[in-house]
Amino acid sequence: MPETIPKDSVGLVQPHFMHFDEPLSLDSGRVLPSYDLIYETYGTLNPAGTNAILLCHALSSDHHAAGYHSTEERKPGWWETCVGPGKCIDTNRFFVVCSNNLGSCKGSTGPVSVNPETGKVFGPDFPLVTVKDWVKSQAIFSDRLGIKKWAAVVGGSLGGMQAMQWTIDYPDRIQHAIVIASAAKLSAQNIAFNEVARQAILTDPDFHEGHYQANNTLPRRGLMIARMLGHITYLSDDAMRAKFGRELREGKVNYNFDVDFQVESYLRYQGMSFVDRFDANTYLLMTKTLDYFDPARECDDDLSAAFKHALASFFVLSFTSDWRFAPQRSKEIVKALLDDDKDVSYVEVEANHGHDAFLMPIPRYLEAFSLYMERVAKDACV
Repeated sequence: MPETIPKDSVGLVQPHFMHFDEPLSLDSGRVLPSYDLIYETYGTLNPAGTNAILLCHALSSDHHAAGYHSTEERKPGWWETCVGPGKCIDTNRFFVVCSNNLGSCKGSTGPVSVNPETGKVFGPDFPLVTVKDWVKSQAIFSDRLGIKKWAAVVGGSLGGMQAMQWTIDYPDRIQHAIVIASAAKLSAQNIAFNEVARQAILTDPDFHEGHYQANNTLPRRGLMIARMLGHITYLSDDAMRAKFGRELREGKVNYNFDVDFQVESYLRYQGMSFVDRFDANTYLLMTKTLDYFDPARECDDDLSAAFKHALASFFVLSFTSDWRFAPQRSKEIVKALLDDDKDVSYVEVEANHGHDAFLMPIPRYLEAFSLYMERVAKDACV
């Protein structure tokens, strides 16, 4: 952490746990008899309870969206760029909540948790969950927090999918939906990338059908390859060219299959570091959750029909170089909302960062985001 905490940071924060004994019925037909959610909050809930913002995280993120857990922590939360005093999501005005999704490996109940019915780690026996399941658990969590209506539900990528699902399942409990770099469903190409990543894990000799912990091993190679593949899709060609070009690591070609190019070294580092902080069964589950999201499927593939009962105002934002969740996917959401005469604002930001742009301090992005949050603040009377 920097020697002096920046004035626009929420500073030192700590996570909280909430336990639920009530069974949670899932889309798959399975039931979680009990579960835990880990979460963080920033800012203060006003007396009227109208200034609460729910942040929904993406695939490998978690509840730690802003601030620092200790003075030794090098990096702040994953959305430090946008969350804090005076930032887009201003913690001087809003009460911000970020919970870790079910099925994760970052503190909420998931494959690495102990199954109370067996006394053993769930592992591959943890049920597959959907975005709809996540939103249901978040609504129950909201009840426990005493929040009747969110001023906004905000998310990028997979988080944006959750924001959309909120407007469909709980239309009277969300004032604004902020959907950034997201899509109403994955393309066939996206599903294909996810399947290649899963196969890398599933075919690792150390996977043991998901029971690798019981065999005192980890599918390191498979998870590393899955992360390397995923990371490529989060960046744009321009971003990779600017960062690495065809730069040789040692200034010469070695004529072997070890690392020659800087980009190879970077991807291997990303893959190896990911293995030490993420769980393979969780990665399998999360990518399937992405694949399954398709609210229009229940409405004869009519996205407008899926949004028919939504009452929220929408802010949809995309980035020109994001080929994983291309602007066209955001425009499909906007068209469906306009066909329903919904209140929607759309911004397409020029940026060469690829899908990861929503995490970056891009001036035009932050400006547009901040302007819309002014509207959220006005509606919340803060």
